[in-house]
Amino acid sequence: MAANEKLKERISHLPHKPGIYKFFDDNHIIYVGKAVDIRKRVSSYFNRSTQHNKKTLKLVSQIRDIEFTIVDTEADAFLLENNLIKQYQPKYNILLKDGKTYPYICIINERFPRVISTRNKINDGSRYFGPYPTGTAMYVVLDLIRTLYPLRTCTYNLSPENIAAGKFKVCLEYHIGNCKGPCENLIDETSYNENISQIKSILSGNLSIAKNYFKERMAAAAEEYQFEVAHQFKQKLDMLDDFQAKSTVVSNTLTNIDVFSISSNEKCAFINYLKVMNGSIILTQSLEIHKKLDETDEDILASVIVQLRHEFESTSREVITNIEVMLPLDNITITQPQIGEKKKLLNLSLKNALYLRKEREGRQEKNKDLGEQREVRVLETMKKDLRLTELPRHIECFDNSNFQGDNPVASMVCFKNGRPSKKDYRHFNIKTVVGPNDFESMYEIVHRRYKRLLDENQPLPQLIVIDGGKGQLSFAVQALKDLNIWGRVAIVGIAKRLEEIFYPGDKLPLYIDKKSESLKLIQRIRNEAHRFAITFHRSKRDAGTLKTELTDVKGIGPNTAEALLLKYKSVKKLKELSLDELTQEVGKAKAAILYNYFNTPA
Repeated sequence: MAANEKLKERISHLPHKPGIYKFFDDNHIIYVGKAVDIRKRVSSYFNRSTQHNKKTLKLVSQIRDIEFTIVDTEADAFLLENNLIKQYQPKYNILLKDGKTYPYICIINERFPRVISTRNKINDGSRYFGPYPTGTAMYVVLDLIRTLYPLRTCTYNLSPENIAAGKFKVCLEYHIGNCKGPCENLIDETSYNENISQIKSILSGNLSIAKNYFKERMAAAAEEYQFEVAHQFKQKLDMLDDFQAKSTVVSNTLTNIDVFSISSNEKCAFINYLKVMNGSIILTQSLEIHKKLDETDEDILASVIVQLRHEFESTSREVITNIEVMLPLDNITITQPQIGEKKKLLNLSLKNALYLRKEREGRQEKNKDLGEQREVRVLETMKKDLRLTELPRHIECFDNSNFQGDNPVASMVCFKNGRPSKKDYRHFNIKTVVGPNDFESMYEIVHRRYKRLLDENQPLPQLIVIDGGKGQLSFAVQALKDLNIWGRVAIVGIAKRLEEIFYPGDKLPLYIDKKSESLKLIQRIRNEAHRFAITFHRSKRDAGTLKTELTDVKGIGPNTAEALLLKYKSVKKLKELSLDELTQEVGKAKAAILYNYFNTPA
């Protein structure tokens, strides 16, 4: 049974229920989607092909199998789809990030807890704060904590028994004032844990408890004329005020809100995420998402909202967006405010998304300009090195390939503005030459190529490169003369041994500086032509071998042999098929013939 017939059969048995579907190629998941009605959604890929863009048509052409999972509601399908995309990272789904992990600040579950940074969240009773969008953002907060509070950094087991036994001695951190020496019982556990409690409040976004504590201690020290101690508390209070001032305060009436905005072009979507807690923006993240199947802004933003909220562990019940998004999740309200503080907050998010878009598009345009400048520079160098009369913006290169005279083929590759133009590449089967005659073969392919261009009134290249020495070059020149275009196109040959450049009628080759950009471009074009010819020759030789062996089997014709060749590539793979598998491919009668042929001893 053909692949399309198998898929149609598979689709006919899909359920009319909500869930997710997975498309497979020969080996991997290539797309995961959600649907209210699985059968209708999957059928649309195959029944509405005229309405699909090129990317979707390419996806459909690679589908070899379909699997599905039924769920109870559309919301369940949405969440399952996101989990599977994150797990399998299919190449046709948009991917939020490349597998990186975000940093946390962790208060370890131990006696005299340490405060550390980590990217691994473990369910061990420790308290984790974050995640933070970058390591820099996380270290700003961690450095503040360690400056305000003297905490231990050692990994000793500070059990009451170990401390009482005097197993540990204070280290340099104690002597420079960064630790209070719990290892020698120089600070009691209650006082230490009081500091930890204040740290938890700061990390939760509530600075008032720590600020009030420092104010009280500062006033008490001043009353007792301990002005140096009072100044130390004043410095810590200033640090908290400075840290709070750096946070963008939007409005005291806005408590726990997620803000998302999106702006996109044909290839990418640019998204900004702001997390607001207690009236301040505590987290901001901007992303560039590359489109895979020309997804709509609504689909992209819905997917990103779910993934970012999961990554940053948001519990906000309110989400603000700049476009309407259908997000079938319980207990979440999505709005697009038009006035007031929330509208200002949305405008701030959109400003960040637009800035990212402008910056990335500007960078791409700059890189494009630099690339074009380099291309012109290389072509100008080539024009000078090869003594050409015009800039070689269109270059074509020819190469032959055969193995002991068998399956003679040739290739032509085309470079435009210094870049491969693969749609203009051509393969040639040698038709008029018998035996391994590279000279006559070169004449044939050059004559055929430019006769066709002349017949179709197509533009000729500015430079022709022949992969070979003087002999092949002279036959290519004769082909141009026979077509009456000799002198209209520059032509050179390049010999592999010393990378010599030959001109028609000139006995002495030209040697270009090995470091010259023009020589490197000629070598690249020559190597590409050689690769293209060798690949074609191998495929033709392998095809001939397989079809010859199969067509020697009585009852197997050339059409059947060719179909099996295209799918399985080799006899070895065919021999591994069971009788049932062969029957699905070629029918019961031919399957029996092949199965007996493969499994009967010679």
